[in-house]
Amino acid sequence: MFLPVELRGARRLARWFRPETSDVVESSDPCYFPVVQYSETEFLFVFSIFMERDLDVLSGNTTLLCAPLVAQTVDEILLQMNQAKVHGADLVEIRLDTLSNFKPHEDLKVLLQQRTLPAIVTYRPRWQGGQYEGDERHRLDALFMAMELGADYIDVELQVAHDFMSSITGKKPSKFKVIVSSHDYQNTPSVEDLGDLVARIQDTGADIVKIATTATNIADVARIFHVLVNCQVPIIGLVMGEKGAVSRFLSPKFGGYLTYATLEAANESEPGKPTLQNMLGIYYFRQIGRDTKIYGLIGNPVGHSKSPVLYNATFKSLGFNAIFVHLLVDNIREFFDVYSSPDFAGFSVTIPHKEDALRLCDEVDPVAKSIGAVNTIVRRPSDGKLIGYNTDYFGAISAIEHEMRGSFSLKGAAESPLSGRLFIVIGAGGAGKAIAYGAKEKGARIIIANRTYERAKELANLVGGEAITLGDLGSFQPEEETILANSTSLGMYPDIDGTPISKEALRRYAVVFDAVYTPKVTQLLHEAEEVGAVVVSGVEMWVRQAFGQIELFTGSPKAPEEVMRKIIQERI
Repeated sequence: MFLPVELRGARRLARWFRPETSDVVESSDPCYFPVVQYSETEFLFVFSIFMERDLDVLSGNTTLLCAPLVAQTVDEILLQMNQAKVHGADLVEIRLDTLSNFKPHEDLKVLLQQRTLPAIVTYRPRWQGGQYEGDERHRLDALFMAMELGADYIDVELQVAHDFMSSITGKKPSKFKVIVSSHDYQNTPSVEDLGDLVARIQDTGADIVKIATTATNIADVARIFHVLVNCQVPIIGLVMGEKGAVSRFLSPKFGGYLTYATLEAANESEPGKPTLQNMLGIYYFRQIGRDTKIYGLIGNPVGHSKSPVLYNATFKSLGFNAIFVHLLVDNIREFFDVYSSPDFAGFSVTIPHKEDALRLCDEVDPVAKSIGAVNTIVRRPSDGKLIGYNTDYFGAISAIEHEMRGSFSLKGAAESPLSGRLFIVIGAGGAGKAIAYGAKEKGARIIIANRTYERAKELANLVGGEAITLGDLGSFQPEEETILANSTSLGMYPDIDGTPISKEALRRYAVVFDAVYTPKVTQLLHEAEEVGAVVVSGVEMWVRQAFGQIELFTGSPKAPEEVMRKIIQERI
């Protein structure tokens, strides 16, 4: 029987990155897919997996979702396996090296006979990041025994792969697959070195190539994408660490055989590992395919952001084939140089890149140019140019206006509640510029308070306002009905106790706004509410600016505002 290599996750894209330019180019024969001959047993095995994931086949996504099982007892692993099946995993990885008092024949027989999902058996030594420190021959014998007892896959390290493959010559079951793996816990090699590594792994006779590297920069991930697309055999490619997390989400797009997701959230020492629940319920992993467009939040930090929850659910509601991910970026210029493919179709931009992003755009919307910062970038399909916009100013100002209407006297129904009032902005970065610009446009009188007076003065001059230092803000005596708006990250998760101004000083303000939205009620808002001020949460700014971003990303004339608010209410 025959199945296209397309259905095994290899060469699933008929295009690739050119190493020297990182551009995506079309294959000379995009309709050609080589075939691989399967025995009837192999066909039934593969077919059974795909029937469990029929939606994946229809969407072009055949990448398997694997849950690593890490526990000290066999019973715990079996329990985790059942949980993995309930949560939607396609297969599991059984980590023998984490078992206490491991009895190879007895434990493997129970684990494999009682398994409820296809299983990869791994017995990782400490020299490749595992916990096993015993005799090497004993370890390889246990993996051989796992094969004999019916394991679906064995993961064996490149350093010992030739010995292991020699030991199973003529004894390998027809449906059994060997994954030969290489782990680099320091960095990600060059494209050339990765290519050589793939060749060395293939030379062992591996059925599946596995390469795991470590990201020191998000640009490292592009090299793994390059390898995934070009590899001629099934391949698992992932980049460890928070900066490499995107490699797991985008594995189906670039042709990975499988990717990994945990049962529970990783601890702080293991960032970048998504859970099964998040992979399937937030990123809609099953619907990601080769034609899926990539959008993401560029910033540092980004882990606190709830944008993937809102944007991916909104994309799904619109039937828009896209994924939104966190992009932990240190150097935004380098990021745009590396990820220049049309597949990377648009970006939200947050701290600290909003001002630098404007300078890197090919074209900038007049409002964003006046503000001096962008929070939204769209790659124009016709020519690939980056077009910058700013939806922050509308999000913040409309949120503040909404809370103020009905609480303050207005001269006319069409008049902004900000008109004529004193408006103090804390911070002179990208968000501060947007808020100051928006308030000025509504007729407010502006004061900028910043840690450094020079930065405050620079922004104040742009909006025709005044400047003070953040240190002077505590003793500043505002007039009645003054509005205070924090545009800095003070108080943002995980530093939730931070606040830019004392509770006593907050008594002088009528309205207090905080652009931070994680947590929803920051320390600043909590204390402002206690002293009687009208408070405006950054959540409202966030959702209102998101309306504009969704319109720019999707080309829709009107964002589904009710749908988006329902998503926030139910899920955020």
